[in-house]
Amino acid sequence: MTQPSQCVRRLSTTAGDIAIAANILRTGGLVAFPTETVYGLGADARNDAAVQKLFAAKARPPGKALIVLVQDLREAALYGVFDKPARLLAGAYWPGALTLIVKRREGCALSAEINPDGATVALRAPGNETAMTLLRAFAGPLTAPSANPSGAEAPESAEEVLNGLGSAIDAVLDGGSCPGSASTIVDLTSGAPRLLRQGAISRQRIEETLRPLRLG
Repeated sequence: MTQPSQCVRRLSTTAGDIAIAANILRTGGLVAFPTETVYGLGADARNDAAVQKLFAAKARPPGKALIVLVQDLREAALYGVFDKPARLLAGAYWPGALTLIVKRREGCALSAEINPDGATVALRAPGNETAMTLLRAFAGPLTAPSANPSGAEAPESAEEVLNGLGSAIDAVLDGGSCPGSASTIVDLTSGAPRLLRQGAISRQRIEETLRPLRLG
């Protein structure tokens, strides 16, 4: 466990503090923030150095891909290739706790560090007001792994973030408690859609949305 540091800014969810958080992100910093699942750790997903800093802060294995948060399907399509099933799911559950793995769009602006071992990208539009307001203020894609050391419990409060990561990050937006549930993950890159993780959105709801397609 890393001890909290006075250097870490504990910000509120006011417009002024969210603007401060967005500026920290623009300069390559790390900001933890609440989502509809747990607290995520944000970095500019286009900035190699910022993404590398995130991996170091979490002591995360370097080959483990990161989820990227975007505002909506329009923005997501700048970074990933969305076929009909992907568009159906995004239309039904975004913003919300559904992560879609799609083929990475060639030449997109995302850092290669997001997924060094593959040509895919995991994208989600979050269903949390603070997270969405931060995305709008930042005006770009953000990483969103859970804001904890790799292998530790995912944090559900700003205090847990600070106790786990301490001075390894630059700021945390304190938006109160998060539900603690995980996002559902669907892989759409290899034929039939595959449910990789069932979280807040059930398999049944995904299958109903994709009919007549079925999950593999």
